[in-house]
Amino acid sequence: MRKAQLLKYSKALALPQAAFEVVAFAASAGGLNALTHVLAPLPVDFPAAILIVQHLDPRHRSLMAEILSRRTCLRVRQAQDGDQLRLATVFIAPPDRHLLVSADGTVSLSRSDLVRFVRPSADLLFESVAASYRERAIAVVLSGSGTDGSRGVQAIKKMGGTVIVQDEETSEFSGMPDAAIHTGVADFILPLDEIPSALVALVKGEAA
Repeated sequence: MRKAQLLKYSKALALPQAAFEVVAFAASAGGLNALTHVLAPLPVDFPAAILIVQHLDPRHRSLMAEILSRRTCLRVRQAQDGDQLRLATVFIAPPDRHLLVSADGTVSLSRSDLVRFVRPSADLLFESVAASYRERAIAVVLSGSGTDGSRGVQAIKKMGGTVIVQDEETSEFSGMPDAAIHTGVADFILPLDEIPSALVALVKGEAA
């Protein structure tokens, strides 16, 4: 990992707000592969809850939870209305449902209007996480087409959270990462293989 990035991690970890409780992911085209690469190396004691919005075909039942659960030691489940966030647990937005979270860690699902032509919306997830967890939230934008998530990362940053974006070179589809980068609020723009160690460094407070 590059020295400049390690220095940024060290500075972040020196601050009180370096204790993060929620990591929220946004992905679309190419997202399953990217999510697998990020989640697989995370330790079984990863001390934060994980929320995922992946754009899916609403006409079919999603198998994402089953697929990812075979590739990570974390608990993985498709989110249900009323779920309570848990550490080392991954909650995936169901097809055609917006995924939101409240300050008490309760998950809610919504069929409200499409946002930027998609449901679930990364923007809505990030905005709810920003409002509920403020500086204790991390937003991660991975491979995908379109611009979903770019408004949400600005909300995360405005509330004191941290933003990580997959770099263009390792993204199968760079639309979503590029849109997030162009907001100017990304704290880290990283190759896919460096994102897991960055998350561990930030969330666990350990050297990357």
